[in-house]
Amino acid sequence: MVKSIFSLLYSRQTSILSGASIIMVTMMLAKILGLVRDRLLAHVFPPNTIDIFWAAFRLPDLIFQIVILGTLSVAFIPVFTEYFENERSSSPNKGRENAFALARAILNVSLSIFILAAILIYIFAPIITTFIAPGFTAEKQAQVVALTRIIIFGQVLLVLGSFFIGILQSFQRFIIPALAPVFYNFGIILGIVIFSKTWGITGAAFGVVIGAGLHAAVQLPLIWSLGFRFKFPLGFFHPGVKEILQLMSVRTLGLAAEQINETVGLALASLASVGSVTYLTFAQHLQVVPIGLFGATLAQAALPVLSSEKARGRIDEFKITLLTTMHQILFLALPATAILIVMRIPVVRLVFGASQFDWKATVLTGATLAFLAIGLAAQAVSLLLVRGFYAMKDTKTPVIVSLIVVLVNIALSFYFILGLHLAVWSIGLSFSISAILSGILLFWTLHFKVGKFNLKAVLIPLAKMLMATAIMGVALYVPIKLLDQVIFDTTRTVNLLILTGISSIFALSVYILLVWFLRVRELQTYSDLITRIAKFQPKIKSEEILPESHSV
Repeated sequence: MVKSIFSLLYSRQTSILSGASIIMVTMMLAKILGLVRDRLLAHVFPPNTIDIFWAAFRLPDLIFQIVILGTLSVAFIPVFTEYFENERSSSPNKGRENAFALARAILNVSLSIFILAAILIYIFAPIITTFIAPGFTAEKQAQVVALTRIIIFGQVLLVLGSFFIGILQSFQRFIIPALAPVFYNFGIILGIVIFSKTWGITGAAFGVVIGAGLHAAVQLPLIWSLGFRFKFPLGFFHPGVKEILQLMSVRTLGLAAEQINETVGLALASLASVGSVTYLTFAQHLQVVPIGLFGATLAQAALPVLSSEKARGRIDEFKITLLTTMHQILFLALPATAILIVMRIPVVRLVFGASQFDWKATVLTGATLAFLAIGLAAQAVSLLLVRGFYAMKDTKTPVIVSLIVVLVNIALSFYFILGLHLAVWSIGLSFSISAILSGILLFWTLHFKVGKFNLKAVLIPLAKMLMATAIMGVALYVPIKLLDQVIFDTTRTVNLLILTGISSIFALSVYILLVWFLRVRELQTYSDLITRIAKFQPKIKSEEILPESHSV
């Protein structure tokens, strides 16, 4: 039994949907633990105290996103895959060792840069935090500094784990990398539960360090079994390092702009009202659940396939894979949008309803969530479109789009908060407007770069899914109102859970019936996937899926 479990954990997923389904299941567990983490924070601390934790998390996360995730998403996986593919036909062992040599070199470079950045942040944190949370008192800013200095060293450990994810996904091993975020959130939960009584909100910061260590440790056995080794003396020079740095140099500018965008949103939230940083952060955490499950999973699973197809010059298969995956994302993301908009208050109450989280906090978080959800599908699709550019080793176009979108979002956010003096939900609205603009610009530029998609094949399925989603939203709203006012006393959690469950099942049934009637092909695709999983056939060959997209 143990042997079978390890065989499953270490198995290779051979198609986008099989890889994405694995990531989706484990990411669901990670997201649930993330919401449990937020629920614990809301239960133990008031919103104005939780503000300190999220403000402290902003700066370490900003540096991590720019230095590390920029390297992985933009350049590492495509270049690593290319080095492995180029040598594999003549000598599989030589291709693997050359790719691992590249991985060690770029890991050493990234770790060195990140450690230097961590030291600088530790020294200059008191100055930087005044810009991150200008609405905080001097006492709260001092607490932000203390927590930032703890969290930044946890992020150093997260660097290792993130590179392990990149290597394993390049080999199309998705289960263990997808489990890593589960352990990360579990570590933070341990910190809250074990240390909060003694050290208060600082206990959550220590949890980040624990979680980062678990994130890397859980991947070590599989990395080792594939042949990766740490070698001394440390090597920093490899032909692929220069290529990766060139590819990520432009993208780093775009990532910096996106992180500044997030930081400006947090700073404006600190000026809006007490607790608004927490309201915005909690709403974002709810919104990114479907984005992570349906957008990030399929986009992550698609990147190695898209990179391989581009490396082999198969541009027609590249286009088919991208369009098929985009429709699969929309099929799941659009109904999630309707659910979050219509059921914003019940969802917030179920997840964050605790003694420290009052009705005002619930309403503001729910409103922010609804406005963020408007751009949910666009954000999910953008994750795939950006990876389409990365697979083609084009980092300039996504950066130009990102800079335009960030400028629009920052301008709107300033206008809504400082000009119109609106509440924190207006930041969610500006994010959604920018997300939709980003999706349109990315698709249109990629459309011309790949020699044009069949727009009819793109827009007809989208129109059908939008129609089904709109009707689903009405079907969700009516029973919510009727059951809430006539049958259920929703002041009780059990009744609220029953109300939410009945309404959601009914609305999703309406959606499935409509997409079946409209003959949306993605319904059959997911039905086949569920059937295969039920028969314990997790490996789905890509050639069984891709031909469907010819008639999409």
